[in-house]
Amino acid sequence: MKLVTAIVRPDRVGSVSAALERAGINGLTVSQASGFGRQRGHTEVYRGAEYSSDLMPKARLEVLVNEDALAVVLAAIEEGGRTGHFGDGKIWIIEVVDAVRVRTGERGAAAIA
Repeated sequence: MKLVTAIVRPDRVGSVSAALERAGINGLTVSQASGFGRQRGHTEVYRGAEYSSDLMPKARLEVLVNEDALAVVLAAIEEGGRTGHFGDGKIWIIEVVDAVRVRTGERGAAAIA
């Protein structure tokens, strides 16, 4: 099993979610995040005063998948998240030793099916 974690633009979450759904993936966790990469923050104006923010709003997506679905998940996240500009995000993959479905006690691949 693999845990796919992606950081994407908040406005691309709907596109990524739809791409994952089209790919047959039925589980996704989304969290609010903030950070910076090459774009290095931005400047905002609030009530006439200018503020500089080093951290950009981002969304953190997590999908737990079996090895055979990994390529499909990566392609769906790339398809839904790409704008072609700095700040599109990153994806990383972590090996997962086990998973448990709390409701039923199922373990391993059965817990994420």
